[in-house]
Amino acid sequence: MEKKSDALDAIDRSILQMLQKDAFLTTKEIAFSVNMSTTPVFERVKRLERDGFIARYTALLDRRKVGLSMLVFCEVSLKEHNRDFLLRFEREVAELPEAIECHHITGAFDYLLKVVVRDMDGYQHFVKHKLAALENIGQVQSHFVMTEVKNSTILPLD
Repeated sequence: MEKKSDALDAIDRSILQMLQKDAFLTTKEIAFSVNMSTTPVFERVKRLERDGFIARYTALLDRRKVGLSMLVFCEVSLKEHNRDFLLRFEREVAELPEAIECHHITGAFDYLLKVVVRDMDGYQHFVKHKLAALENIGQVQSHFVMTEVKNSTILPLD
C-alpha cells in the first residue's frame, strides 16, 4: 500500500528531526536511531527530498565570524499597494544580499526584512543606497537587535 505523499509517519518525523539538527548524519546513523535497516531509511530520505519536505541542504554560517555583527529588523511600508508594485518590490528586495529574509505582513507596515550588515555605516549605506533606491518605498522603521536570544532553523514536528 502506497503512502500519501503529504503524510508523515513517526519515522519520517524522526528522520526529519535528526536531519534538521545534523544534515551530515549518514543513512547508517539514522537507521540505527530509528531501528531500521539502511535501505528503507535511504528510500525514505529520498522520498522526503522528492516530495519537498527537505527543501535543500545548506551550511549555516555564524554571521559574527564572517563580519556581519549587526542584525536589524526593518519594517517597510509601500506608497502604493497594487499587485504590480507589490510583486516588483518583492523581486527587487530578493536581490539585496543584506536582506536575508523578507516577509509580507499585516499591520501598520507591509513587509518585515531581516537584514545583516557589518556595522551602523553598513546599515546606513544599505538604507540610503539600496532600500531607498527601490521604487514605491513609503516608510522604513528599523529595530536593532541588542541580544539574539534564540536563532534556530529547526521546525517543531510534534
